[in-house]
Amino acid sequence: KNRQKLSRLGANPMSKIALVDDDRNILTSVSMTLEAEGFEVETYNDGQAALDAFNKKLPDMAVLDIKMPRMDGMDLLQRLRQKTQMPVIFLTSKDDEIDEVLGLRMGADDYVKKPFSQRLLVERIRALLRRQEAISGDTEGAATPETKVMDRGNLRMDPLRHSVS
Repeated sequence: KNRQKLSRLGANPMSKIALVDDDRNILTSVSMTLEAEGFEVETYNDGQAALDAFNKKLPDMAVLDIKMPRMDGMDLLQRLRQKTQMPVIFLTSKDDEIDEVLGLRMGADDYVKKPFSQRLLVERIRALLRRQEAISGDTEGAATPETKVMDRGNLRMDPLRHSVS
């Protein structure tokens, strides 16, 4: 019953999250929280290890640190965007506004600064997965009036992408 409730809230209990960070404490605490919320979690301590695994099988989404050995999060994101649009959240201690702007411009879907609330991180993950499922048509009701692209003359509004053109 709880899994059904979580699923209605956009938390597919079988969603696979890749957590990539060189801080063992972050890997342990965040993976425990996500697993308690019903997610499957794979952890990697550097970008290269994650990329090697992603080349075999992509997760449903990734949470990446920026500053890591071997391959940093920015490089990993750049390589991921060449082949996938899976949701990506940066979880990082880099707190300069320019780093956040750069991360979002490179294709990150969200940017969370350390220290952070694990509860809010879980909800941001749920929101991105819910949006991804609606876009890909994996959930019922993906074309509800709240999510349907609307065209009026030269104006096009896409509520899921939060864009008007």
